[in-house]
Amino acid sequence: QAGPLDPPRAGEGRGGGNTPARTRTHTLHDVVQRYELVQDLESLAVWIDRAREGGVIAVDTETDGLTPATANLVGISLSTAPGLACYIPVGHRSADSAAGELALGGDGPKQLKPEHAIAALKDVLEDPAILKVGHNFKFDHQLFARYGVRVTPTDDTMLMSYVLEGGAHGHGMDELAELHLAHTTIKYADVCGSGKTRITFDRVELDKARDYAAEDADITLRLWHVLKPMLVDHHMVTVYETLERPLTPIVADMERAGVRIDRAELRRLSQDFAERLVQLEAEVHKLAPRPFNVGSPKQLGEILFDDLSLPGGKKGKTGAYSTDSSVLEGLAEQGHDIAQRVLDWRQLAKLKSTYTDALQEQADAHDRIHTSFSMALTNTGRLSSTDPNLQNIPIRNEEGRKIRRAFVAEPGCRLVSVDYSQIELRLVAEIAGIEALKTAFREGIDVHAMTASQVFGVPLDQMTPDIRRKAKTINFGIIYGISGFGLGRQLGIMPGEANAFIKTYLERFHELKDWMEATKAYARQHGHVCTLFGRKCFIPGIHDKNAARRAFAERQAINAPIQGTAADIMKRAMTRVPAALEAAGSKARLLLQVHDELLFEVPEDGAGEAAAIVRRVMEGAASLGVPLVAEAGIGNSWAEAH
Repeated sequence: QAGPLDPPRAGEGRGGGNTPARTRTHTLHDVVQRYELVQDLESLAVWIDRAREGGVIAVDTETDGLTPATANLVGISLSTAPGLACYIPVGHRSADSAAGELALGGDGPKQLKPEHAIAALKDVLEDPAILKVGHNFKFDHQLFARYGVRVTPTDDTMLMSYVLEGGAHGHGMDELAELHLAHTTIKYADVCGSGKTRITFDRVELDKARDYAAEDADITLRLWHVLKPMLVDHHMVTVYETLERPLTPIVADMERAGVRIDRAELRRLSQDFAERLVQLEAEVHKLAPRPFNVGSPKQLGEILFDDLSLPGGKKGKTGAYSTDSSVLEGLAEQGHDIAQRVLDWRQLAKLKSTYTDALQEQADAHDRIHTSFSMALTNTGRLSSTDPNLQNIPIRNEEGRKIRRAFVAEPGCRLVSVDYSQIELRLVAEIAGIEALKTAFREGIDVHAMTASQVFGVPLDQMTPDIRRKAKTINFGIIYGISGFGLGRQLGIMPGEANAFIKTYLERFHELKDWMEATKAYARQHGHVCTLFGRKCFIPGIHDKNAARRAFAERQAINAPIQGTAADIMKRAMTRVPAALEAAGSKARLLLQVHDELLFEVPEDGAGEAAAIVRRVMEGAASLGVPLVAEAGIGNSWAEAH
């Protein structure tokens, strides 16, 4: 089903026409495909009986948009056996119908009303004895929830594929059909067109809609027959059943809830950012020999490397100089103010266009933003936010914090933010078996001060903030396989001195060095690394002939078990939090998951209790040799709560 991973199969499309033939039959390899158009309740009853007899049914929805919170339901497809599928149109329009006018009679397509179709399907969709199979079922969960239907139990072929082969390839239905079934699916453009002639799915002729939509359900069911046994064969049942499968309805509810924004605050910020952009542009022009378009990389390159003769200018294939962030950061570190001003301008321009301007347009009628969380995109198991990306708002600068002030609670409610403290560093100590760090975490010692004392030979009672900061940078840098050059840039020291720090660090914590070498060797042998919970994180570049790409893959191999285990722990917590809150009678709603943080909206009088419950669940999500610590904050805005 539709979603950020598989937009072509979202069910966006248009068309019209008269009632087509009721079935379509042809042979694909050894499977005879019979696709039926269901246009009345009597025909639908036959499919409901088949679902009850078989105990498994593939379900897919077609809509006129990609955002389930706002999209309209256009049709539902079902499959009860390989090759046997139907399409139930419920929201198609005649080609000449007015916007918003459904074609439910007259000369338009014959179809069921959506409420009648869903009422007939409700018992099957909620029957615990009938398994419902979908592809990116998170999308369908939200569509059915809008009609008061809670689909359960479910299996998701996208998540099965993701658990089995993670970042080895994509997990969209089209790609999986080619990979596992040697079948080329009907493409979205085949039924809806492309470019200026593209139409929405509610205007697609019913025979074309039937073929496309019924194939979705049919392919989903056939993929399920292939992938379900593979989970057993590859010993990945536990990862799927405990980490991914139970998360689907929780993420669906989170997306459906959305988070409220303060439009007035966003308008004020947009105006403020616009005025600051003008000031920054003027500052850049003062440092340049002539006026130019600050937003043009080509013109900027000419100013920096031709007119000002700054070092490091390299031309690409187009003949223009590279002016990406790494180039500008290098120049800024050398003291060239114009580069720093351009970096500031770029960041502010991006925040304005991506957030303060765009969020006002993306909010629904209730001033709520509904992001989409991709569940099968990252190599480490992390959820990924898109449309809009709410995980990428910077929190270390003032502008990012200002944007978070515009995310607010409903009247009478508060926002509760709970996040893991230093979880990745705790996991380094656990996974690599670094006894000194494990002891520090167990005894509540300041781990950065302890590291500084070990690496720099400074007694704890003589520790300075600057020395502790350097140790903190090394602690987190080591997780990402930082080089002497990279560490030197962050600390403002020469690469040689930074390399000496890294060498001393690895000597003091020899378990880490041993684990890093063993992990790289494992990745070279198996092509993947594993989290503590058994998730496979694939490292495709580990044998690359290019030394730079191979080194990057080795850094991935070191980081993936740490970041992936953190993601697994967060998912374990997310699957347990709703039940714990419900058991306590809390009305808290989960709104966002941002890396190590969960954000809730809670009635004001229950905020403290909800925060305590969530902290307890998050801290108990895994049993490790180091304690997990979660910190909570409460406020009227996201910035205030965090």
